[in-house]
Amino acid sequence: MPALDGITVISLEHAIAAPFCTRQLADLGARVIKIERPRVGDFARNYDDRVHGMSSHFVWANRSKESLSLDLKTQDGQDILKKLLLKADVLVQNLAPGAASRLGYSYEELVKINPGIIVCDISGYGDDQTYPGPYRDKKAYDLLIQSEAGFLSVTGTEQEPVKAGCSIVDISAGMYAYSNILAALIERDKTGKGKRIDISMLECMTEWMGHPLYYTLNGGAAPARTGSTHATIYPYGPFATGDQKQVVLGVQNEREWQAFCTIVLDKPQLSEDPLFQNNALRSKNRQLLRHIIEQTFSQWDQKEILSRLEHAKIANASVNEIQEVWQHPQLEARQRWMEVDSPIGIVPALKPVGLSDENDFVMKPIPDLGQHSLKILVELGYDPDAIQVLSAQGII
Repeated sequence: MPALDGITVISLEHAIAAPFCTRQLADLGARVIKIERPRVGDFARNYDDRVHGMSSHFVWANRSKESLSLDLKTQDGQDILKKLLLKADVLVQNLAPGAASRLGYSYEELVKINPGIIVCDISGYGDDQTYPGPYRDKKAYDLLIQSEAGFLSVTGTEQEPVKAGCSIVDISAGMYAYSNILAALIERDKTGKGKRIDISMLECMTEWMGHPLYYTLNGGAAPARTGSTHATIYPYGPFATGDQKQVVLGVQNEREWQAFCTIVLDKPQLSEDPLFQNNALRSKNRQLLRHIIEQTFSQWDQKEILSRLEHAKIANASVNEIQEVWQHPQLEARQRWMEVDSPIGIVPALKPVGLSDENDFVMKPIPDLGQHSLKILVELGYDPDAIQVLSAQGII
């Protein structure tokens, strides 16, 4: 039985942070009811059309959920949601700061009707009434928080800062929301009480920036932006190969440096060169050393260089294109890919990280907008005529 079987999660969610959180909960067996605006839905449904007409973001973050279309600006819509929340275990929301409270869905209001409910609010800068802070109501997108948290200042090249290639702020917020909800469920088993969780995207990324922050404690200089290479260890980073590909390698100590020169480069004398006799000198003279390495690598293809690095016990990796990850031999060997259904047919999906036994997780279809509205309303006791009226009025 999946760990969260029997847990019901209601989510007022859009974009990535909250949907990514609730997808993890759904993977563990929770029933996740996703509330979406009628006819419009989660705007992430329309970010792109790369998955046979569906959005890649939406497909990634929304499997195994039920979609209930509901106009929360109407009294009938609010009444339906209140009925759901009476028996729900968790409410997750990433509306604009204060929006859920104005609708009557704050923890303080909901705990009056459901003492065990766990309310998780996700926002850019924190949605705390006691300590709101000057940034509470600022719009917060992934790139904006990368910038505010200092991530851009240490990522990129000497000439230009570069953002992360995936939505790391949304992912970090979703995962902190997920872990806090799991902890709250355990706490509720002990106390019988729910609680409020206040997830700030800025605080999530500031936690992830712990190393650079401590590195600059007491006014010290920040780590330099060095592209894909290590700021202080060399050689450590990507190098071109003879077949127009790249490998990443990391030499961590003097023993590895000698093995690299002797076994990989076939240049044992290089290990004794005064310019490269320790890591500080290799880092200082990295441009010259890069030229020597890539000139040597130019005679071999990527496969040969990776083989040499393995033989020398030097840490290494292929610089894979995205398409190559779909066929990654390690993922295939570990049987990590499954298939899930969707409104446009079967799509591949990665199994939940850390789980292999299919009794421990669920991977149900990606929902169409409002696909489960009728089923959910019938469960709440609405008769067919009442449901037809709600539909005709655009409430569902």
